[in-house]
Amino acid sequence: MQPRRNTWQREAVRASLAEARGFVSAQQLHQALRDGGSTIGLATVYRTLAGLTETGEADTLQSPEGESLYRSCATQGHHHHLICRGCGDTRELSATVVEEWSQRVGAEHGFTEIEHVVDLFGLCERCRAQSE
Repeated sequence: MQPRRNTWQREAVRASLAEARGFVSAQQLHQALRDGGSTIGLATVYRTLAGLTETGEADTLQSPEGESLYRSCATQGHHHHLICRGCGDTRELSATVVEEWSQRVGAEHGFTEIEHVVDLFGLCERCRAQSE
């Protein structure tokens, strides 16, 4: 993979993503940048987010509604997320049991080079208390 040039657009997206709380869509990030006075285009935001995901600087996941969401990555390497459906608060998790299970299931079916995505969605204590 070729190193990416640091452009003002890349730095703006990286900074805005770092400031965001939890996972955000490309459209939400684009709007936050525009609200801050940036002239960056939506296509550039999408391209930049793809590049940040590729280099491991950002995490991506698919929301229960099927939308791609992004977050500044605090953990290097493979990990999972526990995400609040109410406020978007996110915890990064290592899940050894999931890793072992995925490898075992793959091997049982004759598969190798197993990859997986596991993200858990629920309500954090604060949001649960507010809904009661």
